[in-house]
Amino acid sequence: MAQFSVNAQRFDPYKNFKFRVKWDGRYVAGIAKVGALKRTTDPVEHRDGGDPSMVRKSPGQSKYEAITLERGVTHDKEFEQWANKVWNFGSGLGSEVSLKDFRKDIIIEMYNEAGQVVIAYKVYRCWVSEYQALPELDASANAIAIQTLKLENEGWERDYEVAEPAEPEFTEPEG
Repeated sequence: MAQFSVNAQRFDPYKNFKFRVKWDGRYVAGIAKVGALKRTTDPVEHRDGGDPSMVRKSPGQSKYEAITLERGVTHDKEFEQWANKVWNFGSGLGSEVSLKDFRKDIIIEMYNEAGQVVIAYKVYRCWVSEYQALPELDASANAIAIQTLKLENEGWERDYEVAEPAEPEFTEPEG
């Protein structure tokens, strides 16, 4: 069976370095890394009293792991503003948390080498459980300052409306 239905000539799977993240209807600037989407379902063991010493297993509760977003520190305030909806220092007793809008649905899009959206996932009811505004600063280091958000979520699903696009053919320029 072919792995690609529209682009049957394609053999290689998609690369993991072309992606974007969207929330509140717009793309978030500068995200360099997105943690894996992972779901775990706990097994529930049971056995009937008259059965031989054999344990049966069935699916139990499912959990969705938190997703970490990383990007270089800039003047963009998106990470900090969302983190402040969960806890805003100095905002006054009873108003530290924005219960109305601290959760967001996000969309994670993957792109092929030609810049076409090939796969998208919708992640539901995310909220910031951990925010790192600045990394450890080191005068001897040679690195980018990275900011992180850890997003708890209540599940995700693939957006099946995003279909495999026909990949453009490369043609040599004339002349």
